[in-house]
Amino acid sequence: MIPYGRQDVSDEDVAAVVATLRSDFLTQGPAIASFERCVAAYVGAPHAVAVCNATAALHLAALALELGPGDCLWTVPNTFLATANAARYCGADVDFVDTDPLTYCMSVDALAAKLAVAERDGKLPKIVSPVHFAGQSCDMPAIKALSDRYGFRIVEDASHAIGADYRNGKVGDCRYSDICVFSFHPVKIVTSGEGGMLTTRDRELATRLQELRTSGMTRDPARMVGESEGPWYYEMVHLGLNYRMTDMQAALGESQMARIDAFVARRRELAARYDTALAGLPLTVPFQDPDGRSAFHLYPIHLQLDRLTQGRRAVFETLRARGIGVNVHYIPVHLQPYYRRLGFKPGDCPQAEAYYAGAITIPLFARMTDAEHATVVDTMRDTVLAVAA
Repeated sequence: MIPYGRQDVSDEDVAAVVATLRSDFLTQGPAIASFERCVAAYVGAPHAVAVCNATAALHLAALALELGPGDCLWTVPNTFLATANAARYCGADVDFVDTDPLTYCMSVDALAAKLAVAERDGKLPKIVSPVHFAGQSCDMPAIKALSDRYGFRIVEDASHAIGADYRNGKVGDCRYSDICVFSFHPVKIVTSGEGGMLTTRDRELATRLQELRTSGMTRDPARMVGESEGPWYYEMVHLGLNYRMTDMQAALGESQMARIDAFVARRRELAARYDTALAGLPLTVPFQDPDGRSAFHLYPIHLQLDRLTQGRRAVFETLRARGIGVNVHYIPVHLQPYYRRLGFKPGDCPQAEAYYAGAITIPLFARMTDAEHATVVDTMRDTVLAVAA
């Protein structure tokens, strides 16, 4: 089975983890700050805060921006559950903005229309969380312009997009947002086993995030309410959580960052080959935004169902049976049972729902060989043509 994603762990990565295991620190040690500096320097953000996973990062971003009961976070349905769930962890409401039919990212037109209605009704969101789906940046200048007009904060969910380029910078530099979140899950572009990172340009936000990830504690006398009683003394200044990353994870992540440009270059090369090889089939390949370059965490194709005699499931199951480990990203979040109980229903986000109906993610990862790529192409071609009308 050729999987849709796979980590690339080198001997150097293993050595970095082993060195940490043999050091004095397995957690709360120097490897974490080193990894944070590495990511911050790479994306061009002044501050980075490492945490145990990207779900924790999204939760902390919402907490740091003081999202709570009575507030609302807006995101897209075409994302993993965690983007929306972060708001619910804070006791806040969630609403969904439909996607763009080309990029499958947040539609700026849909966002603008929804904001106009929300302003009229006195129900503007506190946070909007655009998702850089598959590694392709959203239209961030347009979303930032709407933020300036309507007063919401922006948390970029860039779990798919470390290494992506956008408008003469890197995704994660926070030129158009308050906070950006990355994921280092094993199928992502860079892995730390599990792990997440938040970047920001706001020093106060960075400090708050650091405190929130460690039970809301500070040892900085300037942040304390009372006088320090000695070197052992700390104060809990927020209701925080234990969302710390370990030094082993950080060591793996920083070692991986040494190869991020090679990882992304290989993904882009393989994606370009797919674009050419799959041309002419009854499917749509990922859109390429001229303002940026995707990092290609995923390569999602969209079947043109009106040109097929069978549906997406038949194609999916045939590919799996032939050893191609395809997947689907994503089931629209608003159609999950939990969110349906909150009142969401089919038809609320027609573009995202139409995309989902024909979506299949085909294998793409940095370690993918030319032979594996050719196998995927040949199998895709045979399978799709077999069900073409």
